[in-house]
Amino acid sequence: MKVEDLEGGGAPLLGEPLPIELANATYAVRGRLVDGLQTVEHVAAWFRDNRHRFAVPLTDEDLARTGERDLAEVRALRDAVRTLTGVAVRGGDAPREAVETINEQVRAAPRWRELSWNEAPRALPRAALNPLVTARAEIAQLAVDLFGGSAIADLRACHAPGCVLYFLKDHPRREWCSAGCGNRARAARHYERNRKTS
Repeated sequence: MKVEDLEGGGAPLLGEPLPIELANATYAVRGRLVDGLQTVEHVAAWFRDNRHRFAVPLTDEDLARTGERDLAEVRALRDAVRTLTGVAVRGGDAPREAVETINEQVRAAPRWRELSWNEAPRALPRAALNPLVTARAEIAQLAVDLFGGSAIADLRACHAPGCVLYFLKDHPRREWCSAGCGNRARAARHYERNRKTS
């Protein structure tokens, strides 16, 4: 598998916190849900496209070793985060299975920093296990921090027509996951107003 040639599953990358970015790998196209992580290649491409955001570096060799187990684990983590985000946004009780899925993946990979001194000193993150497992554990840890911290109050579901994505409300006036959804929502309101007056 050549990592640079991988095509992703089309999941939008909006710059949300990693757990929400992963949850949004289930998205809608023309009102139909789409799974952006259907294959091993989709998973490797998603991590490739987000690798600059992880503490432990993910090399092309790490991503080329992505397998069926990684696919299953990433999809389970995505589904758990998506479920808990829905609970956080809409209210209700958190399913025990979703919480346990996140906790299992948090426990997966210890990491540390090592000192490197090539020209200048710097700390390099390292992990005992496969870097992809470490990256999943990092997303799970961020999910624990998100759902267990004050940012949970800022989680929102996008209310644009046909959108199923989540976002963290980082500005008082933000109401949509992206500018595109905001434009679609305004256009739909405009259309509805004009239709009623015609």
